[in-house]
Order: sequence, then structure tokens, then C-alpha cells
Amino acid sequence: MLASLTVLGTAATTGTAHADGCYTWNRALSQGASGEDVRQLQIRVAGYPGYGEVVAVDGQFGPATKAAVTRFQQAYGLSADGVAGTNTFNKLYALQDNDCTPVHFAYAEMNRCNSDWSGGAVSAASAKANALQQMWKLEALRHALGDRPLTTSSGFRSTACNNAVGGAANSNHLYGRGIDLVGSPSFCEIVKQARSHGFNEILGPGYPGHSDHAHLGTQSSRYWSASNCGI
Repeated sequence: MLASLTVLGTAATTGTAHADGCYTWNRALSQGASGEDVRQLQIRVAGYPGYGEVVAVDGQFGPATKAAVTRFQQAYGLSADGVAGTNTFNKLYALQDNDCTPVHFAYAEMNRCNSDWSGGAVSAASAKANALQQMWKLEALRHALGDRPLTTSSGFRSTACNNAVGGAANSNHLYGRGIDLVGSPSFCEIVKQARSHGFNEILGPGYPGHSDHAHLGTQSSRYWSASNCGI
């Protein structure tokens, strides 16, 4: 883990979110729709796939996207019909800053390795895009945990940064898909709740080297291990 800590939750901005600074939807979206507007929606509801599931960010509004939209709507007290319309978009606008990050998270909190996201296992643009998706999942996790701030000790790492902290050679941190959380809520609270928010890599207490943090990531197949938490 990197030594520096950041409390996630201090990056919230004041005032009304300005949707046009990031992305504006111009039509209601429902099952069967496709396009960039669907992909942008999927990024923001990817933290609501349901237990053990992951929402594909592919621009195709299928049953999994509808289910995620429905869970997002339920989480924020909206009419839960699985159709993304005005009320759903307005809530998303209120949750995002002008750089498309959710209001409680910032790119700087996901990358203290270098300023340009270079040197990892993918291009800098891909690493930054992956980190954005992780932030929206973390926003969903944060909300599910009672809107309690989260504290990160590591996010994106270049190969040099990863080697310096003894990270695994194929670490999701190298792709911008890994995040280590410390502090409170407890690690077991975090890893248990994360199972319903699109993280199919979850490592915590009981997994070697993870007694002092919870690791969350996204990858092609599920691997959860935190035996001290019953996972």
C-alpha cells in the first residue's frame, strides 16, 4: 500500500452540479436503447448491479442495465421503473462534478503515483477511464454504507509505483481498477457491502497481506477472499 491517506468524502463541491460541464442526456433511456448516452448512464449506475454482478459498460441497454437503473432509483427514493428519465438524470447531475467524477470523489484521490496516469499496464487514458468507473462504484458503496466517508491509501499505480510497494505483478492497480481502503467503516463492513456494488475482486482481512486494508477491484472473473469476514 502507499503510505499517504485521503479521506474520500472531502471532495464534495458546494452548490448545484452543472450537468453541461460533464454530460447531458437528451432523451429518456429504456431497455433496447443503445449509444453513447447509454454508456454514460452505465458508468454512473455501475455500482448498482446486484449481489455478485457487474454491469457491462457497452452502450447497450439490456436487462442488467435496467436492473441497475432500478436499484439506483430505489437507493435515492425515485420512482423505480428502470427507465432513465428526467428525475433519474437530475439525480445523476446532482451527484456529479464538471469533470464527470461523483461529488464525493476526485481523480487526485485515485492517483497519487504520478500526474499523468502513465506507466501502468494500459494507456493513461484507459487507466483514467477505469478509475472513473471505480469512483462511481465507490459512490454507490458509500451511499449504501450510510453516506459515511471512505479513506483510500492506494489507487492507480504505474509499474514503478507498484514495484515500490510490493504490489502483485498483475495488480488491478496497474489498470486504474484497484483501490485500497483503510480507516472506517470497518474492513468487514466494506468488503461485505462491496459484493453488491460491481466489485468482483474483493480482498480483505484473512487474505494474506490484507489485514490492514480492504482491496476492491474489477476484473474479468470474480475473486473474493476475506475469510475473517466470512467471505
